[in-house]
Amino acid sequence: MRFDIKPRYYDPVKEEIDQRTEKIKRELQADGVLPMGGEDGDEIRRNYSSSIRGAFTAGSQIKGRQSSPINSAGMIRLVIFVVLIAALFGYVYYGPDAIYAMLYIAGGIALVVFFIRLRSNQKRR
Repeated sequence: MRFDIKPRYYDPVKEEIDQRTEKIKRELQADGVLPMGGEDGDEIRRNYSSSIRGAFTAGSQIKGRQSSPINSAGMIRLVIFVVLIAALFGYVYYGPDAIYAMLYIAGGIALVVFFIRLRSNQKRR
C-alpha cells in the first residue's frame, strides 16, 4: 500500500468532560478542599485557564452561585405550560371570551412589570 494512514478518532464530548474535570480538580485543590497532587499553589494558579465553553452558565453549582427560580428555564416552561392548559380549558368551557380575558390579564401584568423596571432604572440614575 502506498498510503498507510491510521485514522484518528476525536470525541469532543470526552474532551470537554476531561477539560472540565481537570478544571474542577484544580479549583478544588486551589481552595484547599483536595490535597495537592505534587504541585504547589502557584503552579496551579499559573496553569489555571478559563474556558469559554461553559463560562456562561449562570446557575453552576460548582462555582457556588445559585440561580433564582424565576430565571430558571424549568420555571419558565412550567408557567408557559400552565398558561396553555388554562387557555385550553378556558376555551373549552367559556369560549373565546376566556382567551381574551387571559390576554388582557397578561397585558396588564406585562405593563406593571414594565413600569416597575422603568421606575427602578430611574432611581438608579
